[in-house]
Amino acid sequence: MATPTADSEPVGITAGPDDALWFTENAANAVGRVTTGGTFTEYSVPTSASGPAGITAGPDGALWFTESNADKIGRITTGGTITEYTLPTFGAYPWGITAGPDGALWFTEPGADKIGRITTGGTITEYALPTIWAFPLSITVGPDGALWFTEVLSGSIGTITTGGTVTEYAVPSSGSLPIGITAGPDGNLWFTDAGATQIGQVTTAGAFTGYDLTDPLYFPFPWGITTGPDGALWFTENVGNDIGQITTSGTITELSIPTSAASPLEITTGSDGNLWFTENTASQIGKVTP
Repeated sequence: MATPTADSEPVGITAGPDDALWFTENAANAVGRVTTGGTFTEYSVPTSASGPAGITAGPDGALWFTESNADKIGRITTGGTITEYTLPTFGAYPWGITAGPDGALWFTEPGADKIGRITTGGTITEYALPTIWAFPLSITVGPDGALWFTEVLSGSIGTITTGGTVTEYAVPSSGSLPIGITAGPDGNLWFTDAGATQIGQVTTAGAFTGYDLTDPLYFPFPWGITTGPDGALWFTENVGNDIGQITTSGTITELSIPTSAASPLEITTGSDGNLWFTENTASQIGKVTP
């Protein structure tokens, strides 16, 4: 399904409290909404060229998103009213965002090597990572009540407690570039590893298992990952142009996206029980039935 604005380059996507899917339009500087029936609405972000990226449903019934180019966190109600909060750090390049177990929103700052926290009232706290040039990108809540995130350039998976204590675990796979991360139905964290061409699993104690993608003929660059309604993990292959499924025992299935070179990025489960994903280059929203 094409977005109303051409060349919008959608990135993040999440299920909203209104049973619709909400997504960011990085190039169109907008937040989009699409119903499970395919009806679109777009809302312009007040700050120009802000580069909206990650998006998540907040505990306050609104959607929260990152503005990567503007160093801001945005909030949008289901009615389309947007509020923006400026980060203390210049060049933070905020990207991933998730609702934390403490009622606040947690986000990554790859440009500053920090993890940020913002309350629903707009109070911001930042926590510096021990490793420089770590480039934290995606973030999720773990089964242990901590926040877990990927460190792309250091090849590590990090965790931060709601009190701000950070631990980092190096991914053992050679050439690791961890991108997306999600909590799995098995009590572990699952992540995409673009450099190792794997889907990775890490326990809350830091023990890793890697599963090779099934097509060795090219560099598929797995990106986003989420838990599906079928108890499996679903992920995107940005270069491979596939949607993948991996069971918690490691069995992988890959499905080709009809539009060639669509460049899928993020993926989420909708209220209709389907998987919804962004097609960045194609400026489309895709859907796959598990």
